[in-house]
Amino acid sequence: MTRVTHFETARDAANAIGAKSGRPSHDVAVVLGSGWAPAAERLGSGVDIAMTDLPGFPPPTVAGHAGVVRSIDVDGHGVLVLVGRVHLYEGHPVAHVVHGVRTAVSAGCRAIVLTNAAGGVDPSLSVGQPVLIADHLNLSGQNPLAGPDVEDRFVDLSDVYSARLRALARDVDPSLVESVYAMFTGPSYETKAEVRMAATLGAGLVGMSTALEAIAARHLGAEVLGLSLVTNPAAGVASTPIHHGEVVAAGRAAADRLGELLLAIVRRALQ
Repeated sequence: MTRVTHFETARDAANAIGAKSGRPSHDVAVVLGSGWAPAAERLGSGVDIAMTDLPGFPPPTVAGHAGVVRSIDVDGHGVLVLVGRVHLYEGHPVAHVVHGVRTAVSAGCRAIVLTNAAGGVDPSLSVGQPVLIADHLNLSGQNPLAGPDVEDRFVDLSDVYSARLRALARDVDPSLVESVYAMFTGPSYETKAEVRMAATLGAGLVGMSTALEAIAARHLGAEVLGLSLVTNPAAGVASTPIHHGEVVAAGRAAADRLGELLLAIVRRALQ
């Protein structure tokens, strides 16, 4: 029996999206992280496809992740919006975590916008503030390019977050600041010592996603833009315990503003 690779499954999922949406290809994908789901409505309506109706997609199990792929039209271009993602801490292998972005690239997307909820390590960052990801620290101990199915695995990540796309985002909103994002595996929030370590290594943000997807997208030649929403101060910076509910609530409170920002950035990226 011939073994099906993760990349072949992504192509099958992309073909299924094309058939279900009536659009054979898409140009840009947006992955909405914890708390970002309400912003999807500002991007526009379209054809909603349950992730579980597509090959290779496991159902998300975390509050704030709807598990829907939405195909929308933005200025005559196809845009895929992944409302939710799965994480390592849900017990999924790395290939499942990055399946969404591999599917998006297989569907024709040459730019991937990755969003997330993040804890603010840098005390100058405020709750509700969107921050461009300039670079990341992959502290998960995992890499989507490991394994027997990956060709051309030695990818240069010095430009993992596109300078061109970051410049476009700053044109849209000159107030956007940049920071380094540190990915931990989770699901527990970081300890004070881990946050101090991340700060010593140069991180201003901490979270539990994004880095693996960015690596997978760059491996396939897509440009990546990372955008974090600061939903809480990180451990040691926060004066009170951290709860996931406040993460979702912070995203809901900023939904309209974040949606408008994303739409403006996507429009610029499509030009």
